[in-house]
Amino acid sequence: MKKLQLTWTVLLLLTLLSGTHAQSVLSKAEMIKLADRTLDFAARQYKHMAAAVPDSLLPRSTNKDGSLMTSTSSWWTCGFYPGTLWYLYEYTKDDALKQEAVKRMALVENNKYNTRTHDLGFMMYCPFGNAYRITGDTTYKTILLRSAASLSTRFNPAVGCIKSWDHGTWKFPVIIDNMMNLELLTWASRESGDPSFTKIATTHASTTMKHHFRKDYSSWHVVDYNPATGAVVEKKTHQGFADSSAWARGQAWGLYGYVMMYRETKQKIYLDQARHIADFMLNHPNMPADLIPYWDFNAAGIPNVPRDVSAGAVTAAALLELSLYTGRKEAKRYWGAAEKMIVSLASPAYLAKEGGNNNFILMHSVGSLPHNSEVDVPLTYADYYFVEALLRYKAWVK
Repeated sequence: MKKLQLTWTVLLLLTLLSGTHAQSVLSKAEMIKLADRTLDFAARQYKHMAAAVPDSLLPRSTNKDGSLMTSTSSWWTCGFYPGTLWYLYEYTKDDALKQEAVKRMALVENNKYNTRTHDLGFMMYCPFGNAYRITGDTTYKTILLRSAASLSTRFNPAVGCIKSWDHGTWKFPVIIDNMMNLELLTWASRESGDPSFTKIATTHASTTMKHHFRKDYSSWHVVDYNPATGAVVEKKTHQGFADSSAWARGQAWGLYGYVMMYRETKQKIYLDQARHIADFMLNHPNMPADLIPYWDFNAAGIPNVPRDVSAGAVTAAALLELSLYTGRKEAKRYWGAAEKMIVSLASPAYLAKEGGNNNFILMHSVGSLPHNSEVDVPLTYADYYFVEALLRYKAWVK
């Protein structure tokens, strides 16, 4: 084990020395072996997780005392664990992983009627979307269509967006995270033949593109609107360092969301937006050499601040897909950056040891540092997008 860790340390150092935007130091064959080895580990780790989490709960993170943090199905991350299980079942064909996914989805299903959250894409599309894609069971399709209808109730035509939160003193808050929930709607239009779902998604994406981004393509976290007129009331942060800063996971949500919206609509404005966001991140002077971002690109104290592995995992998955839609030079750059992120995430610096880390796959994510919540801990969504990135790599490598 020590020899293996030393080997990975050397590989990671070589990667860091190779330049921020250079290709991975590993060959394609070595990268595939890395992906397989990491996915094999992830499957074993999640079987340990299945045995550790109470039947009525879902894994979320790690508590400050080091114990497992769980959630009920009402928490916004409830869909990531069963969603990851479906990905791992797809890779391994291990029926135990499938059965665990089905068992936990039973806890989540009633959210199809939930009209109090914008997070139904995370909560429902990640698990049930993967389940339907893999099995073809139309029961899952029915659940997803009901979920899309529930999400649609939060759309305000005057604003042109889906409302994110019902709490606080906001009038009509919209957060950049909401870009991730639009895929449920585009999927629903495709499956049902009802174009209204996609119309909501494209209107939200275009409104967000207009108001959420600065000239350099960094993003505000929260834009609050007047619900009657659609006028912008204020632009703030909730989880970032400052209102004017670039919260790393927010940048990742935006990147992933616009890549997805281009795939779903083929509207070039969304592809251009994704490219600009990717370039902002990759060219940022505070992007670390291993391409795993600090929790905020403008955080005070860099480099002595926490990384956010969840932002790295989401970005890696997004960059792999973005590379499919761009010219050869750009594609090579985006693919190479994603490879470097994967190599970094699969190194001992970020990858857990089997049976450790409360059985999560990745270490060192940040939920909300300003609220001292989930700082330098595993997060269930970091695992989900990392596994997605590994599977995408294997499927798309040439």
